[in-house]
Amino acid sequence: VQLQASGGGLVQAGGSLKLTCRASASVSGVRFDLMGWYRQAPGKKREVIATVTDQHVTTYKDSIKGRFAVSRDNAENTVYLQLNSLQPEDTGVYSCAATYFLHNYQTAWGQGTQVTVSS
Repeated sequence: VQLQASGGGLVQAGGSLKLTCRASASVSGVRFDLMGWYRQAPGKKREVIATVTDQHVTTYKDSIKGRFAVSRDNAENTVYLQLNSLQPEDTGVYSCAATYFLHNYQTAWGQGTQVTVSS
């Protein structure tokens, strides 16, 4: 299983970005369960900021509620993160992860994509 994240960039405060993470598997029968986005700000630990189940149930870190929106396309095994009203403190490396079932539950990680918000 591989995850490919994209969509980061440099944006001014108040701007928006949309991140995309597509999961793919080299074998059939993989079922993706929980998918989510993580953020690692400069000098800080990576933290989970948004998750979505295959039933489209979402959770958010308090600091992004109302500004970011996570969604997924189950048919495409893709999870999105819409980032609105970006602030400098949102700067960081955003990465995605997916828990999937293939004989047992496992977690795969995608590479990070840099989001930089200028003031």
